Amino acid sequence: QVQFVESGGGLVQPGGSLRLTCAASGSIASMYLTAWFRQAPGKQREMVARIARDGIIYYQDAVKGRFTISKDSAKNTIYLQMNNLRPEDTGVYFCNGGSGTFAAWGQGTQVTVSS
Repeated sequence: QVQFVESGGGLVQPGGSLRLTCAASGSIASMYLTAWFRQAPGKQREMVARIARDGIIYYQDAVKGRFTISKDSAKNTIYLQMNNLRPEDTGVYFCNGGSGTFAAWGQGTQVTVSS
């Protein structure tokens, strides 16, 4: 089963930017979709953005216009560019992907937006 390892999180001030990277241990090219999720303290994990195999992209309303998901299938890597970050973007960010079922969850990467 493919494993995902997230990186790139950190502490950033409101209005700042971060680029998250997700490295997959196997091929992502054939996956029906790949996605980024986040889990804020005390809340359930939620999907932030996803990109389907045919290139169709979806964003959660709260991040539209600020976040950009992309992938490099040749490198088996998924990215999340996050701009104009807000305190409510704070949380642990995870990536995952598959066709029908997701893989086991990785450790995620912590994003903290605070002044």
